[in-house]
Amino acid sequence: MQRELLDLEERGWQALAAGRGPEFYDEVCAPDAVMLFPGGMVLDRDDAIEGLRQAPPWASYELTDARVVPLDDDAAVVVYRATAQRDGDEPYRAAMSSTYVRRGGEWRLAVHQQTPV
Repeated sequence: MQRELLDLEERGWQALAAGRGPEFYDEVCAPDAVMLFPGGMVLDRDDAIEGLRQAPPWASYELTDARVVPLDDDAAVVVYRATAQRDGDEPYRAAMSSTYVRRGGEWRLAVHQQTPV
């Protein structure tokens, strides 16, 4: 479970850096997924994916201190710190958590939260 979820989270960042974030998260997000962003923004699955369509790709990113907190056999939280930068912008640093649930044998992102640091 641990390696599988850490790899899945990394693939999400790779997709965001390559400009394929909307496609990746359209496949990975649970139908009832919720994403919590800085400033109190809470988006449902469709609004979050639409927001990704509007966002430029990350030019670089680094994930550190990653760990998986199992909740049961079919749910876990991936917790880590991220530093990411878009061309011409200051680095974005945040503590992040992604809660995954296994549905139909596949891991699906149910909740994602970012807390700037």
